[in-house]
Amino acid sequence: MAGVTITAVRKWFGSTQVIRGVDIEIADGEFCVLVGPSGCGKSTLLRMIAGLEEITEGEVAIGGRVVNRVLPKERDIAMVFQNYALYPHMTVRDNMSFSLKLAKLGRDDIDKRVARAAGILALSSYLDRYPRQLSGGQRQRVAMGRAIVRDPQVFLFDEPLSNLDAKLRVQMRTEIKELHQRLKTTSIYVTHDQIEAMTMADRIVVMRDGIVEQIGDPLTLYDTPVNTFVAGFIGSPAMNLVPGIARTGGASAAVEFEGGVRLPLPRTARASDGQAVLYGMRPEHCILGSGPGLPAEVVVVEPTGADTQLFCRYNGQELSSLIRERVTCRPGDRVSLMPDVERAHLFDAASGGRLAA
Repeated sequence: MAGVTITAVRKWFGSTQVIRGVDIEIADGEFCVLVGPSGCGKSTLLRMIAGLEEITEGEVAIGGRVVNRVLPKERDIAMVFQNYALYPHMTVRDNMSFSLKLAKLGRDDIDKRVARAAGILALSSYLDRYPRQLSGGQRQRVAMGRAIVRDPQVFLFDEPLSNLDAKLRVQMRTEIKELHQRLKTTSIYVTHDQIEAMTMADRIVVMRDGIVEQIGDPLTLYDTPVNTFVAGFIGSPAMNLVPGIARTGGASAAVEFEGGVRLPLPRTARASDGQAVLYGMRPEHCILGSGPGLPAEVVVVEPTGADTQLFCRYNGQELSSLIRERVTCRPGDRVSLMPDVERAHLFDAASGGRLAA
């Protein structure tokens, strides 16, 4: 096992810069998830770590060794791809052992490694089948088994679950996390799905347009996003961001919204009087209240059994509220949405940066 250090890495494709100076320190044994919207550069960064893309500037080190000029096969990494990349004419056993045969390992050693990986992944009874005889989830397990048998220093996962259906994705998330807990191999996982990032990662790297917006453990990113991009990207449903003006000159600090509605300033925030701000409320912290709140019209009610999600409209803006109980309101009803002031957020409207006390 080994840590991975990414230092001032930049990448151009012709005249287009896709990675704009990235610095990430991934500890030995850590499960690190790179997350961000399509086109943010996360897969390109992963491919540079793997040696499949040339690094224009900066350095990548694995286990303290700079690998910029090291061939992919000599980096001691194993990569699991989105499309499985299995050989259709080979059995599961042969797919898993192919790289070991190329490395000229002994037959006994190969058999032991394949048997160990198959046991970990519950594939022992499928070793003589062909990929066409397997389900999507089983094929993905074979792809992971092919990586495990190599016993690499680092696992690289490039959106490995995106081709699976929703139920199987949830199952495979758990299996990959359990696999990491057993093997404790440094893992770097790329996804655009923030639910995968939140549930699997030891640390998350949030990327946008080739730069790192924030690095932290899942709950730190959820509780203290550094800007509106991270606030809107991490958490499902997404955080509500309502424009307003900070009023801090009187006896009690508040944020004033269009129409004269006021809400108390979030406990953890500070702003200048008259500053244009965005009031952040996560749907689960924005509940129906009987007192003064944001007067909104219910547009859609989505009951799921365990909770109810309300989609509302306030001053032409869509707001969502996640209620942990059943409600009787219907589309067209007028409701008052009350934020949890202890958990609300405040951001500068111009820069999008967090306004912390």
